Amino acid sequence: MAFAIAGPDPATAALTARDYELSGREQNDYLALFEAIARDFGTRLPRNRHEAETPSFTAPYRVLLDRNVAPEIWYGYGDPAVTLVPGERTGHGDWYYLFATSNDAPNSFPILKSRTLDSWELAGFVFPEGSKPSWAADGLNVSDYWAPEMHMTPEEFLVYFTAREKKDGSLAIGLARSRSPEGPFESDDTPLVRGGVIDPHLLVDRNGRTFLFWKEDSNDVWPALLSAFLYARPDRVDALFASPEDRRTASLALTLWPWVMTLEPMERFLVQQVLIEAVVADFAGFRQRLQALLDGSSGEDGQTVRHILSALRTPVYAQEFDPRTRRLLGERRIVLENDQAWEAHLIEGIWVLEHAGRFYMFYSGNDFSTPEYGTGAAVADSPLGPYRKMRQPLLRSSAEWLGPGHPSVAPGPDGEPWLFLHAFFPGEAGYKKFRALLAVPLAFGTQGVSVRTGPGG
Repeated sequence: MAFAIAGPDPATAALTARDYELSGREQNDYLALFEAIARDFGTRLPRNRHEAETPSFTAPYRVLLDRNVAPEIWYGYGDPAVTLVPGERTGHGDWYYLFATSNDAPNSFPILKSRTLDSWELAGFVFPEGSKPSWAADGLNVSDYWAPEMHMTPEEFLVYFTAREKKDGSLAIGLARSRSPEGPFESDDTPLVRGGVIDPHLLVDRNGRTFLFWKEDSNDVWPALLSAFLYARPDRVDALFASPEDRRTASLALTLWPWVMTLEPMERFLVQQVLIEAVVADFAGFRQRLQALLDGSSGEDGQTVRHILSALRTPVYAQEFDPRTRRLLGERRIVLENDQAWEAHLIEGIWVLEHAGRFYMFYSGNDFSTPEYGTGAAVADSPLGPYRKMRQPLLRSSAEWLGPGHPSVAPGPDGEPWLFLHAFFPGEAGYKKFRALLAVPLAFGTQGVSVRTGPGG
């Protein structure tokens, strides 16, 4: 695909034009395109094309999987959910089971198992090729199978997952069940929760009550709303973006919008990445300028700006759930939102652990493909909160591992809680890039939770 871009050269201010060839439709192809445009026209250089800086953060990461164990696994072990299944349920001893994101691979949600976490074998897939749920989209660069979690009930094994609906491409939460942790799994005919939702997590508390947690997915919503708004009102660019490079980036985004709006959701998100980074680079300031614009707007403009402001918040919901009837009970409740500087425009990947009478919510924040992505924690006295966040992330990028996130918790080999998470190799972050499986042991104290550095780490 060819692009012709015309605009003022920032070095000479003279009008110039350049031709660009988009070699493919993957994230790296768009990063290369916007890197070239940035060099020529002074737009924002994509974050992943900046010269790498070595993070100073360190953690006792234990590397559990740093290669694909089978060719059917395409992208590694993103969004890992680890469950320790006791011998009475497997019939042949205790086993760790790992379920992971598969994106648009033909075989959805790899299932791996291990005795000790030291070596793993592929046990199958939740949805082998040709057996996707009837309601879910399938196909390269069309489907997104994300964030599966397996949970045990006395009768069966349940897997909660995210996929796109065939009818409109929106993200929804599905449920599948099996008599064995290795399948075969049978999916329900309709989603459990629909309407742009992602990252399901199930908690059974000490009283036997079950709660379903999920994130409202606005990652693609607000960039699309913003691009459409700027396309209709290009005069608002200067009011919303402070730096010349970000104003040029916004102008490029609005120019491309009529084409971008025709793309599949994930590709649309990839094309808008530089606009997203322009917003996130000064997230608090952008929100203030957007609020000021709202205060001075009315009618359709005011309504659109209000929608953008709302979409810049990522609410995490929780609702009581009956796993027997597979029905949600009562009303949903917001239990967490992105309100810390390090989280920027989103939080995601929730996992709640009950420990010593308190509830610990582990989650990730910021852009998953950049060094700013990390894992945070919050504490509450009840599963529905209120949750008190720790002031700093629990885990951040290190010199060895980039973007540690989407945590799950299971007993480690020492019997104590361990946090399992994915991370990229440095310089290899991005959508569909390989993600390794890491683990760290946890320690709990009066002030919250920390990474344990003693025996077992």
